[in-house]
Amino acid sequence: MGFDISPFIISLKVSFLATMITFVSGVIVAYFVTFMKKRVRIIMDTVFTLPMVLPPTVAGFILLVILGRNGTVGKILYNMGIDVIFTQSAAVIAAAVVSFPMIYRTARSSFERIDEDILHSGRITGMNEFELFTKVAFPIALPGIIGGTVLGFSRAFGEFGATLMIAGNIPGETQTIPMAIFFAAEGNDMNTAYIWVFVMLSMASIVLYIMNSISEKNSHI
Repeated sequence: MGFDISPFIISLKVSFLATMITFVSGVIVAYFVTFMKKRVRIIMDTVFTLPMVLPPTVAGFILLVILGRNGTVGKILYNMGIDVIFTQSAAVIAAAVVSFPMIYRTARSSFERIDEDILHSGRITGMNEFELFTKVAFPIALPGIIGGTVLGFSRAFGEFGATLMIAGNIPGETQTIPMAIFFAAEGNDMNTAYIWVFVMLSMASIVLYIMNSISEKNSHI
C-alpha cells in the first residue's frame, strides 16, 4: 500500500481557497476601515483581529455553534439541504477565519502608509472611490498585501484546532497535514508523522524565504 498524499492535496486546496476568500474580503474591509473615524476603527480592528489571539479551538467552537444544524446560520443551510459541518467547506471556512487577521492587518498597515495627498489629488481629478481604490490605493499597497497574503496562506496551511472542531479528521476528505501528523503520532505511526513534519518544515521555510525576500525588496524601493 502506497503512501497517502491526500493530506497534502487537501491542505493545498483548503489553503488556496481560504486565501482567495481572505484576500478579497481582507483587502476590501481593510480599505474601508482605514478611512473610518478613529473610535470606529479601534472597534473594527478589535473585531477583525480577534481570531489572531483566540485559541483555535475557541474559534472552532464558535463556528460550530453558528454553522451546526441547530446554529443560526447552520439551521437555515440545513433546511436548504446544505450541511457544512464535517466537510471540506468547513475546513475552508475554519482556515479562512483564522488566517483573515494576517491579511487584514498587513493590508490596513499598507493603506495607512499611503500619503493622503495622493488620494486627495485623485479625488480632485474626478476619480470616484472605486477608481481611487483600484487605480491608486491598491497598487501602492500591493507589496505589503502580498506579504500578508503569503503569511495568511501559511497560517491556513498549518491550521489545526478550528478545523478539527468543525471539519473533523476524515481521511481523503478533511484530513489536512496537521491532522495527519497528530493522528499518526497518536497511533504511534512515527514514520508517517516524520514525513509530514518534514513537509511542514519545508513549507514554513519557503514561506519565510518569500516573506524575507519581499521585505528586502520593499526596503530598497
